[in-house]
Amino acid sequence: LCFSSLGRTEAVVSTQSTGVVLVLNGRNAARKAVIIKSQEDGTAERPYGHALVIGISSYPKKVTKSMGKKKQNKRSKIKPFVKVYNLNHLQTTRYQLDL
Repeated sequence: LCFSSLGRTEAVVSTQSTGVVLVLNGRNAARKAVIIKSQEDGTAERPYGHALVIGISSYPKKVTKSMGKKKQNKRSKIKPFVKVYNLNHLQTTRYQLDL
C-alpha cells in the first residue's frame, strides 16, 4: 500500500466506506478508526481528499475484583472521536466493517 518516489514514502489510501484505518497524525495518532464517508476529490471548503472517521480515543483499562465500583466504572469508560481527516494522514488496513 505504499510507494516511493525520490526517497519519499506516501501511503495510498483506499477510501472504501467502513474501511478500518490507522490515524497517523494529531491527537489520535496510532488509533484505529472507521471511515464513514470519504471525498477523494475534495470540496470547495477542503480542496484535498478527506474522510469523516469515527474511532476510539481512549480504550477501557484493566479492571480487577479488588477495585471499588466507582473505580471500575471510571476505568470501563470508552472515549470516542469523530473527525474529518486528510487522506494523507490515514493508513488503510486490510480489514472492513459490516454496518
